[in-house]
Amino acid sequence: MPAVTPRSDPIDADLMTRIDLELCPAPARVVLRPFVPAESAIDADPRDGSRVEHILRHVLALDSAGLDAELDWVVTSLATRHRDVERLLQRRFEEMADRFLAGRSVSPGQALLAGAYFAEEYAFEAVALFNPSIVAHPDQSGVEPGALRFVLSLRGVGEGHVSSVSFRTGQISAQGTIAVDPLDRWATSPVIDRIAGDRPDDPALGLDYGPAGDIAQVVIFPISFQQRHGIEDLRLVRFTDDDGRATYLGTYTAFSGETVRQELLRTDDFVTFELDALRGGLSASKGMALFPRRLDGQYAMLGRHDHENIWLLKSDDLYRWDRGSVIVSPQWPWEFIQIGNCGSPIEIDEGWLVITHGVGPIRNYCLGACLLDKHDPSKLIARSTRPLIRPSNDTREGYVPNVVYSCGAIVLGRALWLPYGVADSFTAFATVPLDALLAGMA
Repeated sequence: MPAVTPRSDPIDADLMTRIDLELCPAPARVVLRPFVPAESAIDADPRDGSRVEHILRHVLALDSAGLDAELDWVVTSLATRHRDVERLLQRRFEEMADRFLAGRSVSPGQALLAGAYFAEEYAFEAVALFNPSIVAHPDQSGVEPGALRFVLSLRGVGEGHVSSVSFRTGQISAQGTIAVDPLDRWATSPVIDRIAGDRPDDPALGLDYGPAGDIAQVVIFPISFQQRHGIEDLRLVRFTDDDGRATYLGTYTAFSGETVRQELLRTDDFVTFELDALRGGLSASKGMALFPRRLDGQYAMLGRHDHENIWLLKSDDLYRWDRGSVIVSPQWPWEFIQIGNCGSPIEIDEGWLVITHGVGPIRNYCLGACLLDKHDPSKLIARSTRPLIRPSNDTREGYVPNVVYSCGAIVLGRALWLPYGVADSFTAFATVPLDALLAGMA
């Protein structure tokens, strides 16, 4: 049995520097998302139609004065919270109501008001904002030499413990400081396209946020049946293919309320996205995260298929995962319950750097790191012998106590920048020189 490492400070001050920067939930940020009224549990006369049809009948029966008054109230109440309100309501009418009208003529006002009955405001980060990942921004124009503009993904939690994905942007300076860009309250809903492909019963989703002027306005909320209870823990990576083309890929957990599966996000610009499910015998692995390039012509992924160890998976097909093996197992007391990767491996001169999480007594989550061989990442070169960050007395309280967790870090020069979630409540930041981090491994 390994020697027990004495408990250190909550953050290993010999290595890590905590940054005076926190991102907290913002209940005032809301998005308009689809709303579908539940059908009655009582047997009803099928000739009477669905509840959608009931609502449409009520709206279409309003006289012009009543219609105008209600529509004016709806548009006025939403105008200070959402851009292009009339466009959003018209879109929702077309998505939800139009198919029930059987060609009946509807005025523009009736269409907008009907659309309002099939939409709802959702405060997507009212409760928590945590589990970040970080990648280089697709636009580095105007950035000074040695600096980096970045995109941060975050897991926001709102009503019903339903998780969505939101984004922030910021910059790491050449002088070694980090700042997140100021945030306004605007959030944007997507135009949703279901891409049936060869699975019409489980289509991929295309999302278009064209009107958004800022990546931080993009919110990806649950849309499909498999996602309806949450889109959790996006692990972004800037993936460079063999031809040099780069795209942004991100694995995340889709939770239906009964089942959990891994899905993949793809985007080139953070304006249009494609979401599709992973398949294969190992596609239900928790914590799946792609390597940023192919290895020997194959896609490679880290995951936690058995809920205890870190696995290395390989595949010829980005969307199908059937082969893998354990490469890192619990060794230290702070990871006896499980060890897992936090985000995608980071390629450095010495090998593949992986930020890890360990779970120990009282279900405490801590952060560590390990180094894998660059040419054969199934080989473990070194690992942290003590936590880099662990829950502390002043940060352990929150939505889920005793948790620090990350979904991805970034290296700039010879420094690691690590955003991480605290108690499943808010996001903090730390940094460490690579040389010091590697020297602290064994």
